[in-house]
Amino acid sequence: MGSPRPLNKKQVLDHITRGASLADTDMRGQDLAGVKFDGIELARAKLAECNLSRASFRECDLTAASLWHSDCKDAIFDGALLDETDMDFANIDGCTFRSAKVRKAILPNSRQTLAQVLDSVRTGKKVRMSRRSDD
Repeated sequence: MGSPRPLNKKQVLDHITRGASLADTDMRGQDLAGVKFDGIELARAKLAECNLSRASFRECDLTAASLWHSDCKDAIFDGALLDETDMDFANIDGCTFRSAKVRKAILPNSRQTLAQVLDSVRTGKKVRMSRRSDD
């Protein structure tokens, strides 16, 4: 028997409505734009290649979660636990991280992004990702 299929948006929203944990849950590839995950357990969740733009992750435990290659534009990670969270190749433009715990997280564009994320942790300021150009 193969691995279970990723949860669809309706199933994810049902979990959230019930306040159920989404730890260890596979949600890869889903359009979850604007979803409020506030306070939901998401440790080790698979959120790779998702549309998470404008989603809210306030006070979420995203320890070791994968947001690889996800569109997180304008998402809110205020107060979130981001220990060992994989955000490689994610779009975090416009995200806020006020008071988030960011340890050993994999961030896109390492140095520049890390400095901006740490500034956002302190100030709540939005992260701005710049595109490299050949100009």
